[in-house]
Amino acid sequence: MIDEKILDLAEAVLTACRTAGLKVATAESCTGGLIAAALTAIAGSSDVVDRGFVTYSNAAKTEMLGVPADLIAGAGAVSEAVARRMAEGAQAHSAADLAVAVTGIAGPDGGSAEKPVGLVWFALARRGGRTATLHHVFPGDRGAVRRATVAQALRLLRAAV
Repeated sequence: MIDEKILDLAEAVLTACRTAGLKVATAESCTGGLIAAALTAIAGSSDVVDRGFVTYSNAAKTEMLGVPADLIAGAGAVSEAVARRMAEGAQAHSAADLAVAVTGIAGPDGGSAEKPVGLVWFALARRGGRTATLHHVFPGDRGAVRRATVAQALRLLRAAV
């Protein structure tokens, strides 16, 4: 799952964060910890990576990150609002300067007309700054959606430094 392209992106994130003196946290749903795994596959990553939250269930999003259950019920787990609260929760529950969050529908099932398979919401929280959000609908099977999500999350982290 962690190919050379992703490892190169992870190395770039670590180098940039190390130079800037920044710590990182991840909050992951559809990727199940793959963003943190990519970052920690690089030796020496412990000086940048503070922690990763795998919050696959709605209960985990609420319990570990403080995402309100009523927000999840109203907006849905795969939504801009939930991604934002996941990133902000990861930052609040860590020593991270930057926190990236992802929530999406990797498939092959679970999509709808409003939220198709491949839809992923991203959020990037910066300590003392605004939380940025964006979404993509990635093509391909479950593995392709997850790989594309990890790559995009790493690009967001790199651009934030």
